[in-house]
Amino acid sequence: MPYTQAVDELKIKFRGMRKQFQQANEHTPIEFVTGRVKPIDSIIEKQSRRYITDELLEQDMQDIAGLRIQCQFVEDIYQVVELLHQRTDMKVIEERDYVTNVKPSGYRSYHVVIEYPVQLVHGEKKLLAEIQIRTMSMNFWATIEHSLNYKYQGEFPDELKARLKRAAEASFMLDTEMSEIREEIQEAQQLFSYGKGQNLPPMTTDDKDGNHADNGIQ
Repeated sequence: MPYTQAVDELKIKFRGMRKQFQQANEHTPIEFVTGRVKPIDSIIEKQSRRYITDELLEQDMQDIAGLRIQCQFVEDIYQVVELLHQRTDMKVIEERDYVTNVKPSGYRSYHVVIEYPVQLVHGEKKLLAEIQIRTMSMNFWATIEHSLNYKYQGEFPDELKARLKRAAEASFMLDTEMSEIREEIQEAQQLFSYGKGQNLPPMTTDDKDGNHADNGIQ
């Protein structure tokens, strides 16, 4: 329960950060936020695989509470990391930069482990949560790779492994190209958001009814 509370609270806080950037008419580095608590069977399996004792479970398993922040641009990733360091309601414990130090598989993401205090009926409980920060392109690749891992249990055929590596490189090339035209993109997005664009797309049925959901936070 404390981990569920932590995930829910952190999602609300990151949603609030995104809203503040929007209200200030500034580019928001946070595009999507999702979160989950690791299922009990996954906790038990990982605990057994890594020989984690019950006494050290909360200390050594850093991703029982997990959040994922998706960004538009690579530069946004590092801005989000800086924002996390500035927070006084959480403490950065560990960082792993797989964006610069890409894994051999091609995986890219920035992992931050934070210590977060949850207020419970009988007092405060500090627990660990892992935040994965990546672009939408990186997230697409990582999601596909994760799904395939269930089929092959990490033992990918050589041809598939090579294809995934090439796909990861292509994905990062897309991020690089988007960073090159980032100012143009942000200017266009601002015009679109405030209805100043000349060629706005037609409204959907949901738009006309005023019920279209905000795409920013899940």
